[in-house]
Parts: sequence; C-alpha cells; structure tokens
Amino acid sequence: MQFFYNLQLVNKDFTGFISRQVILVQNGLIKWIGPEKDIPLAKNNSKIKKINLKNQKVLPSFIECHTHSIFAGSRAEEFELRNTGTSYLEIAARGGGILSTVTKTRAMNETEMLKISQMRINEFVRQGVSTVEIKSGYGLDTKTEIKMLTVARKLKGPRIVTTFLGAHAKPHEFESFERYLEDIIKNTLPHLKKKKLSNRVDIFIEKNFFEKDIGKKYLKKFQEQGFDITIHANQLSQSGGAELAIELKAKSADHVIQLSDDTIKKFGTSKVVTVLLPAADLYMKCDYPPARKLIDAGATVALATDFNPGTSPTQDLMLVGLLARLKMGMTLSEVFKAYTINAACALGIECEEGSLEVGKKANFICTEFDLTDFFYSAGHVPKHRLFIGGKEIKI
Repeated sequence: MQFFYNLQLVNKDFTGFISRQVILVQNGLIKWIGPEKDIPLAKNNSKIKKINLKNQKVLPSFIECHTHSIFAGSRAEEFELRNTGTSYLEIAARGGGILSTVTKTRAMNETEMLKISQMRINEFVRQGVSTVEIKSGYGLDTKTEIKMLTVARKLKGPRIVTTFLGAHAKPHEFESFERYLEDIIKNTLPHLKKKKLSNRVDIFIEKNFFEKDIGKKYLKKFQEQGFDITIHANQLSQSGGAELAIELKAKSADHVIQLSDDTIKKFGTSKVVTVLLPAADLYMKCDYPPARKLIDAGATVALATDFNPGTSPTQDLMLVGLLARLKMGMTLSEVFKAYTINAACALGIECEEGSLEVGKKANFICTEFDLTDFFYSAGHVPKHRLFIGGKEIKI
C-alpha cells in the first residue's frame, strides 16, 4: 500500500485545489482519498510506503481518446498541396491521403512498426497521458490491420485502448465500398474476435467515403458481436454520421463540425460523447466544432489530438487545449474535463479512470504549476511527475 501525503488535490470542477490531502493506493487503485486528519490508517504503519509530494498540486492524468498513432511514412507533401489550394478530397482522388499511408504501412515489418510506435507513445506519456486510444485503419486488408492491432497491444507505458478502423477508406482492390465492408465482416471480424485485439469499431462516414446507410448495416453487425462503436462523423459535411451515432448509441461521434441545431440538441440529451479535434481543423483549414453550443445544450465534450500523418501530424495536447479555448469558446475547466473524465467516457472506461475517486486507478500527475499554466503555451507542458497505478512513470 502507498501513502501519498502533503498534497493539494484539484477539485472536481478544476477550478482550484484542496490542501492537506492524502491518497491511499493499493494494487494500483485508490483505496481512500481525503484530508490528512481523517486518514483511516496510522501514519507510522511500517507496511505502508510513504511518499511526500511536498505540497504539490495533484490532478487526474490525461486521456488521449482519438489517435492514429501506428503508421508508416509522412504526408508532408500533402500539407503543401493543401496550402496551395488542393482540397483533401482532390488529393484522395489522386491516390493520396489515407491510401498513400496504406501503401507504406503495408510494407513496414512488425519490428520496425513497434519501434516507431513506441517512440510516439512515449511522447504522449511525457505530456502526462496515462491512456492512449489507437486506431488501425492504415492497412485496409486483414493482414495489416491485424498487424497494427497486434503492435498496439505490445506497446509499453500507458494503457492502450485499441479501435478497429478497417472502414477508414476503400482500398484499390475493391470496386465498391459495400463490397469492401462485406469482406471485412466475412474475413477480418472473425480474426478480431479470435485474437481479442479490440472491442471497438470505427468508420469514416463522409461524402466520397462510406455513406450512412451502408455504414449503419456494417456497425450493427459489429454491435451484434459485442463491439462498442464510434464514428468519424460530420467532419466535412452533414453526412449523417452524427445522427447515426445517436441512433445506434455509439460511445462517441468524433470531429462533428457540420452540425444542425437540431442535432446539437439531440447530443445534449444523449450519452454519446462528442470528441472534438481542433488540431485537425487547424491543419485542414476547416471550421471549428460548435463546442460552446454543444456544452450549453448539455452534451459531453472530449478533446483529442487526432494524431495522424495527414490531417493532424501533431501530438501536442497543449495546442489542442489552446485551440479549444481560443477558437471554440471552451473554458479552462471545460478543457481539463474534456481531457480527463469526458475522454474516459468516450472510451467507455469512466468507471475506471478519468477522475480521482475511490475504486478508480491511481493515475495522476503532480506539479508545482497552477491550472492556468496548462493549455496556455503551445508546445510547452508544465513540468510534472506522472503516476500510473500509483507508480511513477519516467521516460
């Protein structure tokens, strides 16, 4: 058992700290939390490892709930094309975009993929991230999709939540989107179930990608097999993906830039988390999601980097939070909630992580800095120590 004492604990609203608090940790879980004067065990108990946090501030560690962290190659040249007026859909039609990364990812061996991916995950850990979601989707064939998810399971450090995104784009081998989805159900889904590589499935519902109707049939097949679902929805147009996420009671609808007022109201009464990805919107020169309207309507809003080689080649959490504050009308406390408990809700792990409560994992950061020092300076994370399961993680 560990005894963390002499600490300032952030309040649930992320608006301040409570002094002279204690966290008791047993087997990686919070056993008790509260004022030092009320601790149920004697401080001189020799069986307890005592850790003095020297009056530092303690808050939940961050959860990165939407990434495409496993891929090969770069798409830097596409960034220049978009800057000179070529649209994302035009680049994709020329064989660029997702499919250009697919070619490189299929060619990369598992050893090299693991090495590169671990370096990327370490970068998230340095920023105070204890859980990272990783999507497949750059294989678009059974062999490579399984390879990506297998590599994800081997990564060290934070908790890894895997999501199968075979329906990211249509590979060249298939003439129709519907035929490709049928092939996934027939040939890839059995491998996912057998190897237990993921219990989540995602799909990119958008014009010139997967349409709502075939996406619905596809997702329901996965739901029948016990998978949680999430959707890349309404990023470039009102594609119907957001509404489908609500209809199917998905864990989250991600991007959700192009939303009608009626859909915003529906999110406000739904348990579907809206995952907003402003770094992608910055790179894509898109509108930003209507975060203020969503929050005011009662929707649960999470934030993530959308780290990927094409449309959000950044792992900078501070940039994401800064954009949320500058461009999307979110308050600092809302940003903290979006990167902790709300992100946990998006992944369906809110009973285990995302806040510092009895029974949850002892995942937290401690720092001398104030809350206002976070999500303030792009590229700069205030100095801190990260604990996962009560154990300090050093990279």
